[in-house]
Amino acid sequence: MAQVKIGIIGGSGLYKMDALKDVEEVRVDTPFGPPSDNLILGTLEGTQVAFLARHGRNHAFLPTELPFRANIYAMKSLGVEYLISASAVGSLKEEVKPLDMVVPDQFIDRTKNRVSTFFGDGIVAHIAFGDPVCHRLAGLLAEAVESLQLPEITLHRGGTYVCMEGPAFSTKAESNLYRSWGASVIGMTNLTEAKLAREAEIAYATLALVTDYDCWHPDHDSVTVDMVLANLQRNGVNAQKVIQETVRRLNQNPPASDAHSALKYAILTSLDKVPVATKEKLALLLRKYS
Repeated sequence: MAQVKIGIIGGSGLYKMDALKDVEEVRVDTPFGPPSDNLILGTLEGTQVAFLARHGRNHAFLPTELPFRANIYAMKSLGVEYLISASAVGSLKEEVKPLDMVVPDQFIDRTKNRVSTFFGDGIVAHIAFGDPVCHRLAGLLAEAVESLQLPEITLHRGGTYVCMEGPAFSTKAESNLYRSWGASVIGMTNLTEAKLAREAEIAYATLALVTDYDCWHPDHDSVTVDMVLANLQRNGVNAQKVIQETVRRLNQNPPASDAHSALKYAILTSLDKVPVATKEKLALLLRKYS
């Protein structure tokens, strides 16, 4: 199977792009089970890319049910070094309006029912995660948005993404709490992806597509699925343009990333003491250090 350096995780609309050529659907098996769906390989701006529908193409997985480890491991097995995640978010700030785009640089973890590490079962690793997003990849993503000069889009560089468990949306008390923390947006998926991508030594950045004002705003209705879907559809074409331009820039000048050596000093267990079954399961991540 051909090696692919750029991966994209998002909604199914992202791989139904007219600009995507030589499309091939592939099944990838992992030690953590199957990913959310088959991966879509294709050529975009002359570059091989891999797309994955985060919730499956039929949107069959709750955020808590997502096979996060399988999704990231599958990308790693294809050779992915840069991962762009596009997802819907609610706004926690007046100035971050529905249909705006945010490229966050921080996360707050409010999840409680999901596994967010590849390690355990006889091997301990503690990645550095003070800066959870690859700032160089995030910069390319933001530059791509700005260069397109889309009249209906306002870009917000930086900001904090609150990752909640879901599947219910926030209460007003929770929403106002997160606002008091200075957070910018809220979603249900990206932090878990970011942690696992860092452990897999993949540079990761998020393109957050604002669909609503969560439930805190007194002049706007509380968030509903219909609202989210309507605004996602409106932003879908623009998101495709941003992804395409980001891939073009990545292909021209792929940046060095601290994420690419994240495990260098993170593994505390001597590899010769790791159980054979665990070492085999994590061979893709450990082979650089064996």
